[in-house]
Parts: sequence; structure tokens; C-alpha cells
Amino acid sequence: MNWQDKGFLLSKNKYNENSVISDIYTENHGKISGIIFGGTSKKIKNYLIEGNKIHLNYNSKSQTKIGSLKIEIDEFKTPYFLEDKQKLLCIIYVMNLIKILTVENERNKEIFILIDKYFEILKSNNWLSKFVNWELNFYKLIGYDINFSDYVNNNLEGNKVIYKLKNTDKIIPNFLINKNDENISFEDTFEALKIVGDFLDKTIIKPNNLNFPKSRFIFQNSLK
Repeated sequence: MNWQDKGFLLSKNKYNENSVISDIYTENHGKISGIIFGGTSKKIKNYLIEGNKIHLNYNSKSQTKIGSLKIEIDEFKTPYFLEDKQKLLCIIYVMNLIKILTVENERNKEIFILIDKYFEILKSNNWLSKFVNWELNFYKLIGYDINFSDYVNNNLEGNKVIYKLKNTDKIIPNFLINKNDENISFEDTFEALKIVGDFLDKTIIKPNNLNFPKSRFIFQNSLK
């Protein structure tokens, strides 16, 4: 079995002295794993960075055996953010999240397109609030949609509408309801990030007996 594709590098782990095993989310084959022989060489490891888009040639003798990968850089993505700690930690988290929650060899081109959009979001000034909605869109694509308006009551305080979780005094940031992620305060964004993390844990991670990604804690703590 031999095919070519392009995809985003999700992870890499040393296989032996000269090779690595990588997970890649591809455009036409979904998430795949393969051995990159010579992956520790200076030429290859310089662009073998999580988040980068690569062109790959996949070869396997059997569907039951892990294949080998020959790769070339298609587009540098992550290096543009290496000096921004928060964005870099967010990239690491997102790639880890996609690796954990997607199924091997199951094509979903919408997820591939969403990853591309993610890197465009990182270039915007209000990237963090946009990222919150991006994360919710990703969960929707894998079958876990949530409509926060179903769980809140709206209260008018002065001229401002306040959304509170039903039967509690917990305030839900407005942009989780109206999806408008422009000009959102850091306080509301950070609160929304925690709420989405709670949704991830209780609705997706625990029911599927998965480990909550530590990379999310690291990313979230970097924002404090």
C-alpha cells in the first residue's frame, strides 16, 4: 500500500537511534502513524516540529503493520510562534488534543481544514477568544456539540444581559452564547476557557476512559 498526502505533524517519538514514530493528521487519510527512517538527522528534525504541515509518502506491506514515511516540508507553521510562549503551548495542546480524540485512518477533511484555520487564528490580536470557539467547533466535528444557551437563564442587570447557569449563580461569558468573539475581556476569555475544559473532561475524556491532556493545564496556567 503506497500513497501520498499532506498533513499536520501531531507528535513524534524516538524509535531507535536514527528513526522516529510520528502521528500525522492528513487531508485524505485522517490520522496516521508511521516510522520516519532517518528522522533524527539534522536535515529532517529541523522541520519535524509539531504543527508543521508536511508532504508525505506512505508505504506499508500490510494494513496491520505500521508503515514507513518519507517526508518533506510543505509549510512551516509552528516556527512563526516559537518566541510566543503562550501560543507555542497552545499549539502543543491542540496537536495533542487532535491525536487523543481522533480515530486512526478515519478521514475527516473538515478537521484538516479546521487545523489550517487554527494557525490563522493565532495571527489575530484576539486569538484567545477565537480559540475558545475553535475548540468547541472541533468537539462538534467529532460528535460532541454543546449549546450553552440550553443550560442558562438570562438576567438583565442594568442595560447588560447576564447569563447564569440554571439553578446557580455561576456566570457564563456572553460570547459562549452569542458566538461573538470580538473585543472580549481577558477575564471572560479565561473563564470560558475553564468552562470548555470542564466540558472536555466531563463529557469526552472521562466517559471514554482517557487521560486529561496535561498540555492543557500547562497552556492554561501560562495565561495566569
